[in-house]
Amino acid sequence: MDRPELADFLRRGRARLEPSDVGLAAGSRRRTPGLRREEVAALAGMSVDYYTRLEQSRGPHPSRQMLGALARALRLTGDERDHLFHLAGEQPPRAASASPHVRPGLLLILDRLHDAPAQVVTDYGELLAQNAMAAALTGQTEPGRNLVRRFFTDPASRSLFPPEDRAGHARSHVANLRAVTAARPTDPVPAALVAELRATSEEFAELWESHEVAVRRSATKRFLNPAVGLLELDCEILLSSGDNQLLVVHTARPGTESHERLRLLRVVGLQDLAPARPGPTSATFRDR
Repeated sequence: MDRPELADFLRRGRARLEPSDVGLAAGSRRRTPGLRREEVAALAGMSVDYYTRLEQSRGPHPSRQMLGALARALRLTGDERDHLFHLAGEQPPRAASASPHVRPGLLLILDRLHDAPAQVVTDYGELLAQNAMAAALTGQTEPGRNLVRRFFTDPASRSLFPPEDRAGHARSHVANLRAVTAARPTDPVPAALVAELRATSEEFAELWESHEVAVRRSATKRFLNPAVGLLELDCEILLSSGDNQLLVVHTARPGTESHERLRLLRVVGLQDLAPARPGPTSATFRDR
């Protein structure tokens, strides 16, 4: 691990970004160009002290998960991401699986979606990035979580949906995983997820045996949010070509009660998140 070079690369990456580049308000006048350390730390889902030590060449060896988070927080290109890994003494991700690296252009779109919950996920459900509205809608703020695993193993995840809708969500998750594993039979990551859930979730195992297949597509979903109540949202899914990544955006139809509740969530939900994430950041990052 080349600590001095890593520190210099992080400092320069931070200095070249403006708050607007990552979906943050400029706020008070800045004495130096670029993001503040606490802003990068929030974007990467780490403590300010941890990030500061990395920039001061005295930090511990960052995990691969943390390196991926830093790459996305600093909006690094694929080549820059690989360089970051090399400076930390790690080999860049080369797996045949869906890439955990979200392209800067896709993150830029995510940053601009201030009033709609939006996430970037892999086709097998790994949460890579999300904006603050998505965190407020789902309560999902922890890095490195797979949404399919969470649905079948975490009761809090299921409580996001009305009881009568949960069976449909379960079938949709399993049918989509069937399609993914069939399309990429040599990819070990979704295959390992299937094996894990078949062993730990009786519901998943039963649904898997039914052999339903369906690729995840746009739909209408209902969410139970503790702050604003029931929301009926249109879920649009956009595929990022070649990366097996999905941009998932939830919107409410103007004039509906859900539209008003979504506007209210932008106020009360973001206030609830404020202590952990100062400002309307884009996200929890999952290799982050």
